[in-house]
Amino acid sequence: MAKVFPARLFPAALCLPLAALLAAPAAAKEEAGAPPLTLDLVNAAVPAEGAAREPEKRPARAPERPDPLVLRTQVLLDRARFSPGAIDGREGDNYRRALAAYAVSQGLGGTERLTPELFAKLRGAGGDPALVAYTITEADLAGPFTATIPRRMEDQADLGALGYRTPREMLAERFHMRPELLDVLNPDKPFDRAGTVVTVAGVAPMGTDKPKELPQAPKVARVAVEKESRAVRAFDKDDRLVAYYPASIGSEEKPAPSGRAKVKGVAFNPSYTYDPKYRFAGVKAKTKFSIKPGPNNPVGLVWIDLSILSYGIHGTPEPDKIGKTESHGCIRLTNWDARDLAAHVAPGTKVSFEER
Repeated sequence: MAKVFPARLFPAALCLPLAALLAAPAAAKEEAGAPPLTLDLVNAAVPAEGAAREPEKRPARAPERPDPLVLRTQVLLDRARFSPGAIDGREGDNYRRALAAYAVSQGLGGTERLTPELFAKLRGAGGDPALVAYTITEADLAGPFTATIPRRMEDQADLGALGYRTPREMLAERFHMRPELLDVLNPDKPFDRAGTVVTVAGVAPMGTDKPKELPQAPKVARVAVEKESRAVRAFDKDDRLVAYYPASIGSEEKPAPSGRAKVKGVAFNPSYTYDPKYRFAGVKAKTKFSIKPGPNNPVGLVWIDLSILSYGIHGTPEPDKIGKTESHGCIRLTNWDARDLAAHVAPGTKVSFEER
């Protein structure tokens, strides 16, 4: 269970993935004859006038090259707080569901098609450009970094921090991107050299510390955890949908709870405490142990404690897998989405677990 201590709220339930995915695809290669994926190409991408863009039928093997229009739309969705998960420029389930959720919020039905009207709404809400230039600083490279993170939780407890492994990983997560997309947009550029100018998603950069000031609006009054669609929706006091996040929610072995709960508290940059009574597979420790804070901590950068004993909504060290894998019962979001939700809820915020 999570306990409140004078200086910190420690999460005690871990929601690690139970099903491993295939290895992430290698850095995308340019398709024969296609122009390079550049800042200008993506920022100029628009849907064809007069017709909706139908979602592509997914082939047996996903296309190598990210789509400029999908990439631009993902950035606009992220800015509107309708998260497509890790931005990658591809038409996956997280992208389609975020597009449909945004369409519903705008009174345009639940379409997964990118229409000119829907795109115009996104542009009006999110502005331009979608991709921007960023100069890597000495402070970025100061870390601290944790080059090697052992898989066994008991071994992780010996580390002084669970930081990013590399500047590349840090930059990708800061700008809500898959590392492979960062590579495609910045071929042959060194991410470990101050002064390097790189192309990144034009989103609010994610920090790793507790925010100095929390947003005043929109205040979230109700959170719906949708088990079947693997999503978390946030509503304001007038029951308007104001945010959408893809999520990993429970498993057959340990399903997420049902019914209603409330937010008890929020911890930014938390430690994680393992209790042997959880009996996680592969963990042989017979006594409690703690894992230090950091973005690669088992519960990521945020823990939103719920009134259901040992359950919470939290971040993850594996953002690419959100919405695609299972968990040990809790609700996992990307670190940036968990931080966003945490900044808009408060003790007493209602949380409902919905089967459909």
